[in-house]
Amino acid sequence: MPKVTLKNGINWVGVTDWNIRDFHDYVTSCGTSYNAYLIQDEKIALVDTVKATFCKELIAHISELTTLEKIDYIIVNHVEMDHSSSLPIIAELAKNAKICATARGKEELIKHYGAAFERVETVKSGDKISLGKKTLTFLEAPMLHWPDSMFTYIIEDKVLMPNDAFGQHLASSGHFDDEVDQERLMKEAITYYSNILTPFAPLIVKKLQEVIDIKLPIDIIAPSHGIIWRKDPMKIVNAYMDWSTGKVVKQKVSIVFDTMWDSTNKMARAISDGIASQGVEVKLFKLRCTENTDIVTEITDSKVVLVGSPTLNNGIFPSVSMFLTYITGLKPKDKLWGFFGSYGWGGGAVRGMVKVANEAGFEVIDLGIELKWVPTEAELKKCFDYGVQIAQKVKA
Repeated sequence: MPKVTLKNGINWVGVTDWNIRDFHDYVTSCGTSYNAYLIQDEKIALVDTVKATFCKELIAHISELTTLEKIDYIIVNHVEMDHSSSLPIIAELAKNAKICATARGKEELIKHYGAAFERVETVKSGDKISLGKKTLTFLEAPMLHWPDSMFTYIIEDKVLMPNDAFGQHLASSGHFDDEVDQERLMKEAITYYSNILTPFAPLIVKKLQEVIDIKLPIDIIAPSHGIIWRKDPMKIVNAYMDWSTGKVVKQKVSIVFDTMWDSTNKMARAISDGIASQGVEVKLFKLRCTENTDIVTEITDSKVVLVGSPTLNNGIFPSVSMFLTYITGLKPKDKLWGFFGSYGWGGGAVRGMVKVANEAGFEVIDLGIELKWVPTEAELKKCFDYGVQIAQKVKA
């Protein structure tokens, strides 16, 4: 493997997964990488490991730089299996290494991999490990995005290794931000944030502010997935602050719907025409034609989200119900929500969607609009006018 050096004595030893397309129901159309880093000084530290199916590649990459027996420390920033499932094998081969994790990380390692990990040494924010000329320190980041999560920082080199924060699911032959297309990089970064980290927005703001307050100098941000930020590491930090505080929200409406016999589709298109007539950006997403992953990314900068469903068995259409489960779990902030739909002999979908939204704490615009059977021209005009009203709310 060509040597991938962050700074002198700090090398990427991870693996690239070109083929993965599903990551716990997150669609990874661009693949991903599992980033691990080897720090070589008087002592040697390995920061994070990789998914078990790629363990042999990790071992091979490490072996090009040193032998596993010479590793003194294995730092576990996060226990999720895409980062730790090769750890039992690595720990056995690196038999002289001390394993370090947070207290919660130790508990999780024991639960995942057994009593052998009772030997894990716990670290907390501010603790330091000297490797010689290089010093590691740690910053706990609970719920970003697991309870055990922490950041590792190399003081002298100003390199931050924050595990799942600031990453992307993006496989690439280039490993650094100045080696890839910037538009593609930021698209995958916001997709990653939107589908994984959105629920933790308040915690992200707090943690970022903590980093700012302690004036932590950062030359490089080396996450656990995707591209390493070396040209402009503050670009992703500032983006996270904007996404987490709602600064990216603009005059935009996302319409998410599904349809049985085209009635709800006709309503969605009429509503979108009304919105567009007022100069407001609008996008339509039919659920059985679009992945939730992509829809959520578009919702991130939308001011209003409208959800449409036909009524099936007096309730919400299955694909719409699944979407609502997905989006209410993510809890996107600073949105207005509206609902619409069609029915035959009895309604229920709109009422059910409003109930779900209220229970999730979403700000619902009104009780929604619901039409019987195929909408008439007059009813489609009603949908158009509803779109106009929505656009006016966006502008207000």
